[in-house]
Amino acid sequence: MPTRKPLHIGMIGYGFMGRAHSNAYRRVNNFFDLEYEPVLQAVCARDQAKAREFADKWGYASIESDWKKLIDRKDIDAIDICVPNNLHHDIAIAAAAAGKMILCEKPLSMDTKEGQKMVDAVEKAGVANTVWYNYRRVPAVTLAKQLIDQGRLGRIFHYRANFLQDWTISEELPQGGAGLWRIDVKAAGSGVTGDLLAHCIDTALWLNGPIKSVTAMTETFIKERKHTESGKVEPVGIDDACAFLCRFKNGSSPSSNPLATHAVTRRSIHSKLMAPTPPSPGTCTIFTASTISIIATSRSSVVGAACTLRMVINPIWGSGGYLASRLATSTRLSITSPTSSTVSRKTNRHRRPSAKRSRPKKSVMLSWGVPKAVNG
Repeated sequence: MPTRKPLHIGMIGYGFMGRAHSNAYRRVNNFFDLEYEPVLQAVCARDQAKAREFADKWGYASIESDWKKLIDRKDIDAIDICVPNNLHHDIAIAAAAAGKMILCEKPLSMDTKEGQKMVDAVEKAGVANTVWYNYRRVPAVTLAKQLIDQGRLGRIFHYRANFLQDWTISEELPQGGAGLWRIDVKAAGSGVTGDLLAHCIDTALWLNGPIKSVTAMTETFIKERKHTESGKVEPVGIDDACAFLCRFKNGSSPSSNPLATHAVTRRSIHSKLMAPTPPSPGTCTIFTASTISIIATSRSSVVGAACTLRMVINPIWGSGGYLASRLATSTRLSITSPTSSTVSRKTNRHRRPSAKRSRPKKSVMLSWGVPKAVNG
């Protein structure tokens, strides 16, 4: 095997995403034959003691407490931005000016104006860059992309997606602070629109092409929450739900409805509807469902005249972190048509259509690891 080139990573942030990315950097060469090998060179955080603890646990060679000093270092090739959204802009522009590769968490910025400045800086510097839309790499999404690009689904008529989370539905949950900044509009900029809908839109663009026009509505269910830093009850500025409609350039139409909210908290929260058995004390288990349906038709389709491609992506996270979602994601892809008998690749069983069913279906199903439980 040829010698891989080292790629020295400077990580800014050590929380939820910091753990996920660190895990991915350590494992990526176990799964893929790449030209480069990530080297965990430095992690940066304001709290030096916590930064040192994180560095020792994940194998970073050094720490910094000032992100500007990290960017100035000559032994850093890439800056990974894993901090609250309101800090993305300044870090990314400085990293671009220093000629560093930039890997930024989503949403890219607090608003379009900020995002455009970041894009301009990156294009001017000509540096490699990416935004962490990891759902593009989920196996079912990758397979769906191949089927669509090969024309095997034919013409796409409808694209529907939803992204559901339940962890902020409690009125007792405060806003702001290290673990709950996603509920604080000053740090997050938006709620599900930037945190969840961003994934839905990116996956839609990836699978179904450019979007021509949009219309949307948002709603905040919990109007006030106590702020962890001030101790006062303050208005909530983020959105808890968003219904998003758009028209694609290819003429297809969607509906995308990410509801409820966000990412992770160290509190022990559960929904009786989704998790009948509460998590053990000191842990946090978050239940998430992301569904994409594509309705297509063509004579050359995989299953006949008309079909529906449906993916269910269900990461189950634990208090130890995101587990890079790639490792803790249950994914199923199925293709159904009203014109032929039922087939399942998963079970490899065939059955005759029911006498009551006048329009039997064909189903092709693929599944990837379903974890029973994940605790960090």
